[in-house]
Amino acid sequence: MSNVYANELDAASGQVILIPSGYNLSLGGTILNENSIPPDPEDQGGKYLISDGTSASFKNIGPVSCQTFFSSGTWTRPSGINRIIVKVIGGGGGGSGHSEAGAAGGYAEEVIDVRGISSVYCTVGNGSGSGTYYSGNGGGGGTSSFGNYLSASGGLGANQTYQHCGGLGGVGSGGNLNIYGGGGTGHMNYMGFGGGGFYGSGTLSCHGNWNQGTRSNQLKAPRGAGGTSGYQGSYQGANGMAGAVIVMEFR
Repeated sequence: MSNVYANELDAASGQVILIPSGYNLSLGGTILNENSIPPDPEDQGGKYLISDGTSASFKNIGPVSCQTFFSSGTWTRPSGINRIIVKVIGGGGGGSGHSEAGAAGGYAEEVIDVRGISSVYCTVGNGSGSGTYYSGNGGGGGTSSFGNYLSASGGLGANQTYQHCGGLGGVGSGGNLNIYGGGGTGHMNYMGFGGGGFYGSGTLSCHGNWNQGTRSNQLKAPRGAGGTSGYQGSYQGANGMAGAVIVMEFR
């Protein structure tokens, strides 16, 4: 092996010292080669310069895509996605009449390393299809889940837990974050709102002058919300809203 001793290293022509492909230059133990020099930052706005241990490149850090499931289906990992944040909310329970409202579905959230996973089946819990009349039992919402990783149970319908009471909220499980959905209102004067979930409360309430307003607008509510009650005792409560599975994808 030959050694070259120099106090200064200059380019033979121009201002560039060439390190040929396949060669390394060690400066005080730090290796310089064609892969260790930062790439051109032009047109790379908003990205971070990162190294994989071999070469440096500009990449997006943070969520790069999102898949939303409002009905059951299979999540498939896109190429280059390494981690995901999954948000799961259960379906809402159905309302009754005279302020007796359904509860919201529970909520769970988890960070998952998916480098060894190709697909996961997502179950989306139905909202209660049975908003009912005063003193009747509103139907319960269905459970949502992301495979066996995390799930969120549905909210109970009005009067399911005890007569003339609002429904009890569902709850998340298996996630890094697991919380209850809000409970429904019980028997009071005229109207009661459906329980509030992670994304908000149930649909609007209405006076008897618009006696079908609550029912006819029952789908205009956040995912997982409980069904609002019908006006007084002679109007039907709203169904609960179906749940959702939301997958935020990261490189």
